Amino acid sequence: MTALSATRLLLVEDDPNFGMVLKDYLELHDYDVTLCTDGLQGWRMFQKEAFAACILDVMMPLKDGFSLAADIKKADPLMPVIFLTAKAMKADMLEGFRLGADDYITKPFDSEILLCKLKAILQRKAVPTTAEKPAATEYQLGHYHFNAKTRLITHHGDTQKLSPKEAELLLLLCQYLNDVLPREVALSKIWKDDNYFTARSMDVFVTKLRKYLKGDPRVEIINVHGNGFRLVAPTAEAKELAPSV
Repeated sequence: MTALSATRLLLVEDDPNFGMVLKDYLELHDYDVTLCTDGLQGWRMFQKEAFAACILDVMMPLKDGFSLAADIKKADPLMPVIFLTAKAMKADMLEGFRLGADDYITKPFDSEILLCKLKAILQRKAVPTTAEKPAATEYQLGHYHFNAKTRLITHHGDTQKLSPKEAELLLLLCQYLNDVLPREVALSKIWKDDNYFTARSMDVFVTKLRKYLKGDPRVEIINVHGNGFRLVAPTAEAKELAPSV
C-alpha cells in the first residue's frame, strides 16, 4: 500500500461522464483523485492504495456502494466515507449512516457544499501520521466541563451525572460543536432507528441536556428546524484525557 496523502480520494462512480467531471473538479481544488467505475474495482483499489477519504455512489454494478462501504469500514473503521447518490429515500440515508458514513449527499448537489463538507470531514477524521490519537473525551463548554468517560458535567463545583444515552448525545453534539448535528445521524448512531418514537425520545433527551446546561446563557442547544440540533458554546475546546500512569 502506498503512503497516505491527506488529499488522496477514492471516487467510485459508475457514470463515467459524471465521474470524470467530478474528478476534474476535485483535482482543480488540489485533491488527488482515483476514479473507479464499479464497486468491485473500487474495493480492489482500496486494498491496493492508501486514501484519506472515499466518495461512493450507491447504485453500482458488481458491488453496490453500501456493500463497498461495509467492507471499507470493516478494514478501516476510521476511514471517512461520503455517499454521493441519487437515492434520496429516507431509508437509504439511514442505512448509509448506520454503515458509518460521515455524510450522505443526494444528486443533484452544490459542488461548493461538497468541497466544504469534504474539508470539514478530513479535518475532523484525519488519520494521524504517528501513533493513533485518542478521540477527545473532555470538553469545556463555557463554564461547564464535560467528561464523556465518567459521564459528568461540572459547573462551579456542582456535578451532574448523566445517563449513558444523555452522555452519548452530548458527546455527539460536542463532536459537531457549533455545527448542525443532523437528526438522522443522532438517531442512527445512538437509537439505531429513526421513527416517531425514537425521535420523540431524542427530543426529551435534548430538553434534559438544555436543563443541565442552563446555568451559562452562552451555552445553547439550538433546534435547527427540519435538520437537527446545534450546540453553541463560544469558549469551547476539546481535550484528550491524559493516560493513566
